[in-house]
Amino acid sequence: MIETLLLNFLFLLIPVLTFLIFLESKMHYYNKPIIISLTSVSMILCMIFPINLASGFIFDLRYIPFIIIILFMGYKNALILYLILNICRFLIGGDGIVQSFLFSTIIFALVSLFSRKFVRLSPKNRISYAVIFTFLTMSLYFLTLGLQIPLNREFWSLSFYGLATHVVMMLILMILIEQTISNMKAREAFLHSERLHVLSELTASVAHEIRNPLTVTNGFLQLLNKSDSIPATEKNYIEYSLQELKRAEKIVSDFLTFSKPQSENMVYSNLKEETEYAKNILLPYAHMHQVEIQLTFNNSLNKKYDKNQMQQCLINLYKNGIESMEEDGGILSIDVSQQKNCIMITIKDTGIGMTDEEASLLGKPYYSTKKQGTGLGMLMVYSTIHKLRGHIKVDSKKGKGTLFTITIPV
Repeated sequence: MIETLLLNFLFLLIPVLTFLIFLESKMHYYNKPIIISLTSVSMILCMIFPINLASGFIFDLRYIPFIIIILFMGYKNALILYLILNICRFLIGGDGIVQSFLFSTIIFALVSLFSRKFVRLSPKNRISYAVIFTFLTMSLYFLTLGLQIPLNREFWSLSFYGLATHVVMMLILMILIEQTISNMKAREAFLHSERLHVLSELTASVAHEIRNPLTVTNGFLQLLNKSDSIPATEKNYIEYSLQELKRAEKIVSDFLTFSKPQSENMVYSNLKEETEYAKNILLPYAHMHQVEIQLTFNNSLNKKYDKNQMQQCLINLYKNGIESMEEDGGILSIDVSQQKNCIMITIKDTGIGMTDEEASLLGKPYYSTKKQGTGLGMLMVYSTIHKLRGHIKVDSKKGKGTLFTITIPV
């Protein structure tokens, strides 16, 4: 029995180990078809090589991967596993085919109800809930089994070993899965931090080098503009040149926002002035797009930051929210509050929203959801919050809007 139990545990580890060895470093997103295929293999092997108790009862661990897929990937993806499970059980034959079909249907229906809430939980809570779901579903299984067979010593032995095995196996697998997810997020955060650091150093050095010749050229053009020997028509060309130089200097200044905060701009404040400034700047732009801006401020915590960078960061976020509602208008809700030792900034719009893939790519260099966007605006946002050791969480649904939650530790 112990040998078969260990063999079944190995079957359960197939998806996890395959993902860790071959796929973790190569896939930015979960490749659902591969994961479902590996889980199907794991589930089928558990049914082909069941655990035989000395009392004569037989059980397997097929429902553990089935429950995990439902919880993490929802009923649509788990439907394939549901069909495979019942088809394989029918082909194996023997007693209990109808009972297996009914029980798998009950698990599929009940666990699916908690899938959306489950993925939003913290890792520790997900582990706890998965173990609880396993305990409850297997308790229901043995309860229904007890209505069909005598409640003798063999039945209680089967119930004990079955419950204990499922709970322990689910606990181990969930710990491995959550640790894998944590490692992936940590690696992605590190790579993103390195990209921001490299870009910050590059833009700072290039911008400083470009600014010097721009300043010299601007000075000479101003002298030429004051000359009496140049015709008025040609002075118009000088005016255009000066305007373009100012625009070039503005672009250079924007690039400099990726560099280290300037000491003359550093303030120790609660963000009230910056949030209201960004709102007032964009009010005309919001009215033009039939967007109402609602701002609530309830924060007394102070943080040291670059004032100009923070203002530009908030302007970029507000502007993106307004532009996402430019077709039908809507409400841009901004809330600044405090939770324990953190400043919380939430920016919610009722615009076009984004897919999960689009939201996960925000902040990457030159990635933008807008046709003419450069992506530098959101890159600047992520860079600014990163310098404050903050965190940005994006919740978005296509056609329903986007919620940015910024957490800044104090």
